[in-house]
Amino acid sequence: MSNPSRSLGRKSISVSLKPRDLMAERADLHNVWKAQVITLMPEAFPGILGESLTGRALKDGLWQLETVPLREFGEGKHRNVDDTPAGGGAGMVLRPDIMGAAIEDARQRIAPGAPLIYLSPRGRRFDQSMARMLSEGPGMTLICGRFEGLDQRVMDHYNVVEVSLGDFVLTGGELAAQALIDATVRLIPRVLGNQASIEEESFSHGLLEHPQYTKPAVWNGRAIPDVLLSGHHANIAKWQRAMAERLTKERRPDLWRAYCANHDRDPDEDQEL
Repeated sequence: MSNPSRSLGRKSISVSLKPRDLMAERADLHNVWKAQVITLMPEAFPGILGESLTGRALKDGLWQLETVPLREFGEGKHRNVDDTPAGGGAGMVLRPDIMGAAIEDARQRIAPGAPLIYLSPRGRRFDQSMARMLSEGPGMTLICGRFEGLDQRVMDHYNVVEVSLGDFVLTGGELAAQALIDATVRLIPRVLGNQASIEEESFSHGLLEHPQYTKPAVWNGRAIPDVLLSGHHANIAKWQRAMAERLTKERRPDLWRAYCANHDRDPDEDQEL
């Protein structure tokens, strides 16, 4: 006798003695944010994305994750996906015909408005504002590079957006993809549960986050600042803002200048505590 199953709205629920594999093939959920990852290492996913709040949200259908194994589109007996650089040079370059086939396949299963992103150290720097913009869309398709990179014609033909996590180089785009997805997914409503925490964290208002404290009141001779124990909410808010401004000015002068420009402030003024 087959396992009973029934449909409840957008989800199909079936009885099983085994826990559901978060990366198991399943039907697309209607109007749910989706991340696609074109990669030579599909086994690397969901990775950390399958843990904690993002993993719970993935299981609950608040977002979807699909890997597109690039090797399946490779050529020949060994499913080759790369070749030597035109003009000479070290390493190998991902072929445009192979990547193009993978992109064409993937884009059939995602909303047309979802951006196509290549994780590259020469791309635009990823930040909180980009994460928020991506979270408000239908999803995204990420291309994980390997070797010496991807044929430029792919970027030009598909209007691929290049995005970088910072001024460093990784062996491949998979770790960067997981970081980018995590930063974006946590902004989707209901994923974190407490949406207020998003509004208070670093970069949400152009500033680094103020210091945080908890019990015990004194630890190793260091006490929680008195203002945080005063119960005076206005004074606490004022102290938190002042500390956020001080930390931003000291540690991220670039953010501080941008913040002051947006708030008609003198970047050289002192922060009141």
